[in-house]
Amino acid sequence: MSETVRLSVFRYDPERDERPFMQGYEVPLNRPGMKLLDALNYIKWELDGSLTYRRSCGEGICGSDGMNINGVNGLACITPLAGLKQPVHVRPLPGMPVIRDLVVDMDHFFDQYRQIQPWLQTTTPTPEHERLQSPAERAELDGQYECILCACCTTSCPSWWWNGERFLGPAVLLQANRWIVDSRDEATGKRLDQLEDAFRLYRCHQIMNCMEACPKELNPTAAIDSIKRKILARKS
Repeated sequence: MSETVRLSVFRYDPERDERPFMQGYEVPLNRPGMKLLDALNYIKWELDGSLTYRRSCGEGICGSDGMNINGVNGLACITPLAGLKQPVHVRPLPGMPVIRDLVVDMDHFFDQYRQIQPWLQTTTPTPEHERLQSPAERAELDGQYECILCACCTTSCPSWWWNGERFLGPAVLLQANRWIVDSRDEATGKRLDQLEDAFRLYRCHQIMNCMEACPKELNPTAAIDSIKRKILARKS
């Protein structure tokens, strides 16, 4: 008889359920190295086709299957089942409206991302070939550009839970810093002006939940500190 893993999964269909509830499942461990996404796929394909969640690449690249796993945000596709305390409690990302089961409404998150204008902005004429960077300038982007916008960090941040309408949150501020440190971008002053706000930037209290939750092992807190230092430096 094959070994099994027990899961307790958040369920909520607003068209059918009065309130959310947790539903238990048992999934066979039929191959080594199974991830949480494998277990959810088994539930949906073999046990309960009504279970709803997001998934795409299955390789920790797209960021679509972010969820709360035993109280910690992460990506289901790269979270091994081995070692997880059972039953494995699987819930949607906290602080976001639930559309159904493990699917949350991320419209506000991406609206905030659009606010920082995440594209290269220049005023000088476009060169004939490309805008060059030295190896050192390119290295400044390391730890910034790898963000996959899964929202695991932002939805682990109490300041964003409490002030999410105005505080941009760690993921968006990390992305903002990615353009501020890019040597090719020529809108640094405008970007800093847009961020210099008691709520948009300064609601970060450096509890570092974001760093612990990031599946790419990035450090949004350091990026936020970098923005604060640049704002302070231009005043001195």
